[in-house]
Amino acid sequence: MRKVIAFLKEQTRDGLLPWSAQDATAQRFKLSHAAVELVALQNGLFPARYQRNRNMIQVDEQLRLFQSRVAVIGCGGLGGYVLEELARLGVGQIIAVDPDIFEEHNLNRQILSSPALLGQPKAAVAAERLAQVNPAVTVTAIQDYFCLDNGFELLAGAQVAVDALDSISYRLQLAEFCNQAGIPMVHGAIGGWYGHVASQFPGETTVQQIYRHWVAGKGIEQQLGNPSFTPAVVASLEVAEVCKILLGKGEPLRNRKLAIDLLEMEMQEISYAPAPVTLVDAA
Repeated sequence: MRKVIAFLKEQTRDGLLPWSAQDATAQRFKLSHAAVELVALQNGLFPARYQRNRNMIQVDEQLRLFQSRVAVIGCGGLGGYVLEELARLGVGQIIAVDPDIFEEHNLNRQILSSPALLGQPKAAVAAERLAQVNPAVTVTAIQDYFCLDNGFELLAGAQVAVDALDSISYRLQLAEFCNQAGIPMVHGAIGGWYGHVASQFPGETTVQQIYRHWVAGKGIEQQLGNPSFTPAVVASLEVAEVCKILLGKGEPLRNRKLAIDLLEMEMQEISYAPAPVTLVDAA
């Protein structure tokens, strides 16, 4: 490993390690790109691909992102953008869960879709795309439905779960699972010109409160549809929340929802009551 570190340091210029050097190291020492990036970050070498990060993310924080594991439930409108941005941010391990294949109606808004990929599984396409975007990222693609019964298996080791679902029923199951598993959940939803984002930490009930009047059906997106831009906006806000949670920076959207109106270009913050604290009688 000393030879690897020495080789990487020799290739570093102005504090930045170019991708060509990472790739050459992987080939020369027969290592994965993930292994090379880990060694580089552990030794304070900042990969040049993240150079626009470093005024806001230090090398130790970039290492923390790379050592993080995030689960994205849904690889469609929201999920495609979330996955792409997480990989470009440098999150090292990503779980991509989706049971569906690409269909023609996805083409107007789902960044992972194209006419050539119609009929292909969304999760598998996501893995292939992220391998092209950032070969150092490890993607686990799962072509399956998420539910309470398989949650611990599908999301094993995840530090954050990102809701990119289009079903309120499954979304509520994800919220319940995350409380059981003790991991934060970043929730996003879209419909037409509108969307909202919230973060729920273990023991909180923000998502359940948002949908407290829901009875049945997928949600308002079935009536309003979705254009190309709404998923991109909401997904980017979700990724910002994930980044803050993983790094412990800023103020996440806890016990509140950010409602977005792109037609009038307005944002509104709506607060929700924190979950009541259950006191245990020591007697």
